[in-house]
Amino acid sequence: MNTFSTLTCLGYQLFTDSLTSLQKQHKIIINTVNQYSYCMAEKDPQFKKALQASDVLLPDGIGITIAAKILYGARIKKIAGADVHAFLLHQLNERKGSCFYMGASKTTLEKIEQRIGKEYPNIKVGSYSPPFKKEFTPTENAEIIAAVNSFQPDVLFVGMTAPKQEKWSLEHKDALDVKGPICAIGAVFDFYAGTVTRPSKVWQNLGLEWLGRLLKEPKRMWKRYIYYGMIFFGHLIKAKLKPNSTF
Repeated sequence: MNTFSTLTCLGYQLFTDSLTSLQKQHKIIINTVNQYSYCMAEKDPQFKKALQASDVLLPDGIGITIAAKILYGARIKKIAGADVHAFLLHQLNERKGSCFYMGASKTTLEKIEQRIGKEYPNIKVGSYSPPFKKEFTPTENAEIIAAVNSFQPDVLFVGMTAPKQEKWSLEHKDALDVKGPICAIGAVFDFYAGTVTRPSKVWQNLGLEWLGRLLKEPKRMWKRYIYYGMIFFGHLIKAKLKPNSTF
């Protein structure tokens, strides 16, 4: 049984522990939640179920950390998917472990494997590029699972964007022969491959990574950060004003 430190906020058990507590864990599902995915989950019961079923749910967004402060007076640290990815790669390199990337294009996966070969030479890496479609057929799912299981990785990284990756991980957890974490980390595949540039440490340390991404890709990101930011703020106010609420 996992005994991580968590905080109940807006109906979710947020991970508030140190990443070091994830060392040598058996098969667990690690997901992230931010203001956008929270709003999406409010409209998608299956997505909400997948997030709530997470063994580890990382507070990946300044909106979530603000919610914890407003509702509980709790100061929690934002932990991005990129943070857990880097941590797990470091751990795997030290113990000569293995990881498998499921998702993204073959080109992106090749770039990931090349970079890991340079930065983490002790890690054995495998990958699989699934069909780019909204939903896989039973045959396609069987092929994906077979590819993962033939590798038997210590860590599985799933990158198919939310909510597809979270739903898929929960649905197929029992069928996957993975020794440790199953991490749904979407955009991290592109960040690590270098196909999309993550805002610099300056933006990250200021809690303004979202603004860096918005300025870089305003047409694609404005709805995620501005429109859904306002929607999320409405949910937050509603939770704050609700009597006898545990949020």
